[in-house]
Amino acid sequence: MTEHIKADTFVDPFPHAIFHNFYNDDELKLIWEELDFYTKPDKLLDAKYYGGVVTHTNSKALWLDKIYQGEYRDISNILRVTRKIFLSNIMDVFANIHDCVSLSAENNYDNTKVRYYHDGDYYEPHVDKYVEFLAFSYFYREPKKFEGGELFFPKYDYSFKCDNNSLIIFPGWVEHGVSKVSIADSDYYEGFGRYAITSFFGLQDRRKETE
Repeated sequence: MTEHIKADTFVDPFPHAIFHNFYNDDELKLIWEELDFYTKPDKLLDAKYYGGVVTHTNSKALWLDKIYQGEYRDISNILRVTRKIFLSNIMDVFANIHDCVSLSAENNYDNTKVRYYHDGDYYEPHVDKYVEFLAFSYFYREPKKFEGGELFFPKYDYSFKCDNNSLIIFPGWVEHGVSKVSIADSDYYEGFGRYAITSFFGLQDRRKETE
């Protein structure tokens, strides 16, 4: 584990790992360069255009893997830097929490979405039932200018306040939502809201590999 990263693991109320100060200064600079670009007009998409459930969220997002495919993947700072999540010394922290998440360390696919929450934005509770595991990285400009935006788990009466440069990993079957963000006197494109980079990952069917 890199010295600046602090990790906490929990079995209850469901297996999850929380990492604080996850990215170093150089990595953060690269991430913010890309986030700043996406915050410009006409970059992020409404839910109906990126496959989201319009009745569940009004936040804007973008699937990076649909833009940066194949040999162009490394053009994205975010896709390049967030590979750090899948290093064995990071993934093993989560995989060793409980047997039910142990296969996370053997993941062989992932997809990445960037999402921005500004004033009035939220995400109703939902389950990502088609993916095994989720890794959320959180970012905001300091000093923090918004309230709300907590990641909450209604079935467990549990929440995570999403500190700047933190990462949380948990199973996709856990219902979760995002509380409404409130910002006073800030334009959307100034970027003083809450950013989330989500890595959806797991194991694709390996049966064909043995046939």
